[in-house]
Amino acid sequence: MTDVLNMVLNTSGEISESSSSVSSAELAFNGNHVLKTNEKLLSTLVKPTDTNASVSFTLAAVEVEVFMVGPSVTLDKIPRLVTTNCSVDIDLIGIAKNNNETRSAAVAFMSYNTMENLLKPDFFNTSADTIKTMMSTVISVTLLKTTNTKLTKPVNFTFKHISEFEPGSSLSCVYWNISEWIVDGCSVLKTNRSYTVCSCVHLSTFAVIMQTNRPSEVREHLYDSELNVLNLVCVIVGLVFFSLALLTFALCQWSPGVNNVARINLCVSLLLAHLLFLLTQQFLSLIRRHQVLCAVISGVLHFLFLSGFVWMFIEAVLLFICVKNLSQISSKRRGVLSSGFLCVIGYTVALVVVAVSAGVDPKGYGSEKCWIKMDKGFIWSFQGPVCVILALNMILFIYIIISLTSTLKNLNAEVSHMKRTKNMTFKTLAQFVVLGCSWILGFWKELEIPFLILNSQQGTFIFLVYCVFNNQVRQQYRKFFRRPSRNSEDTSIHIQQRKCHSYTSHSVVTVSDTNFTS
Repeated sequence: MTDVLNMVLNTSGEISESSSSVSSAELAFNGNHVLKTNEKLLSTLVKPTDTNASVSFTLAAVEVEVFMVGPSVTLDKIPRLVTTNCSVDIDLIGIAKNNNETRSAAVAFMSYNTMENLLKPDFFNTSADTIKTMMSTVISVTLLKTTNTKLTKPVNFTFKHISEFEPGSSLSCVYWNISEWIVDGCSVLKTNRSYTVCSCVHLSTFAVIMQTNRPSEVREHLYDSELNVLNLVCVIVGLVFFSLALLTFALCQWSPGVNNVARINLCVSLLLAHLLFLLTQQFLSLIRRHQVLCAVISGVLHFLFLSGFVWMFIEAVLLFICVKNLSQISSKRRGVLSSGFLCVIGYTVALVVVAVSAGVDPKGYGSEKCWIKMDKGFIWSFQGPVCVILALNMILFIYIIISLTSTLKNLNAEVSHMKRTKNMTFKTLAQFVVLGCSWILGFWKELEIPFLILNSQQGTFIFLVYCVFNNQVRQQYRKFFRRPSRNSEDTSIHIQQRKCHSYTSHSVVTVSDTNFTS
C-alpha cells in the first residue's frame, strides 16, 4: 500500500511542479483525485478489533496515522494524533458508541508536505483582494468504515506555522470543498506567532491560510480599525440615550393626548438590535463555532432592525396626521390608531418578512459576521423593505417640514428670524435622524462616517427632541432633582398653555414659543 501511495503522490508532485502551466481547474481536479485515492487506500488498513489498534507510517510526501476502536475499548479517549506539523483531538470513542451495530469506529489522519502546490491558497475566495499564504501543511481527517459519521463534539486541530506570520495579517481556518477553500463550520480558537488552533464541526481536508493586505491597502486597514473603534463608541453612546429615553417615557407624566407607543417601541427595537449586534461582534470568534447560533442571531437582528424601520414609518405617519390637523378624527379611526393595533403592525410586518425569507432560503442567514449573507440576492430581504420605508419617510418628512415652515412664518413675529432659523435647523436635522432618513447616506461609501455617527445616535436625538426639549418633561426633571423626596403626585405638572391639540404635546406649534418637534 505504501508503494501505491508513493506512486500516487509522486504523480501529483510532478503535476504540482509544472503548476505554472496547469489551469486552476486541473490543479483542483488532481488534488481531489489524490485525496479520494488516498482515502480508499487507507481504508484497507482498517481491521476489526475488540479494543483498539493503530497504524502509522511516514513517507516523503505524507505522514499517516490510523486509529481504530472496538466495542470493548477501555480507553476514556483516544490519544492525540500527532504528526510533525499538526495534531488532532477527536472524540472517536463517542463516535464509536453512536454506531449501534458495530460499536466501532476508525479515523485516518494524513499530513501532506506538498499538497499546497495543488490546493493553492489562492483558491480561498474572499471579498477582500489580499495576498494569501499557506501557513500550515494540508491535512485530511476522515472516518473509515464507520456507519454513523456524525461528530459528538467539534474536532480541534493544532497547526504549526510553516511560514512567518506577518503582523497585521489575519488567519483563517479553512477546509477544502471540491474547488475552493471555505471557512463554514471552522473557526480559530487561539493563535500566536508559531501555532494556530482550529475547531471544526465536520471532517474534511484542512489548512490555515494567512491573508495579508497589499501595500496599497495598509492605509485602508488602519482606516477600518479606526472606524471600528468609532463605531463601538458611537453605539455605546446611542445605547445609553435609548435607555434614558425609555426611562423618561416610562416614569414621566404625560398629557392624556400624548401617544408615545411608536417612540417607545422604536427605542426598544433599536436598543435590542444595536446591543445584540455589538455583543455579537465582540464575541464573534466564540459564536462562529456554532453555525446554528450564528444563523439564529442574524435572523433576530433581521427582525429587530426591520421592526425598528416599521416603527419609524409609523412615527412619520402619526406626525403627518398631527401636522394635517387630523387629531380630531372619528371614533372609528381612533380605534385604527390604537396602541394595540400599532403594536400588531409594528412587529407583524417584520416577522412576516423574516419568516418568508427564512422559508425561501434558510441558508441565507449566518454570514462570517453573523448577519445576512450577501450572495444570491438574499440581502434584499432586508434592503428591499428598508428602501421602501425610507422613500415613504422622505416624502412624509419633506411634506411635514414644508407645512410647519409655512405655519411658523405666521406665528410669533416678535421672535427673531435668526433664533427661529437655528431652532428650525436643529429640529429638522433631529427629526431627519429619528425617522431614519439618514440611512440613505449608507448608499454612498464616501459618507460612511456621517452614516455611522447619525444612525448610531437615533436614541440621542429621540431623547433630545421628545424629552430634553419638551417643556413639560424638563419641569418634571427639575422637580425630581430639587425635591426627590416629594410624592409623585406633587411632581405632576399642569401647564396651562394655548395649544394646538395634537398627537404629542411637543409635536405642536405653540403661540408662546414656536416649538415644534422633529
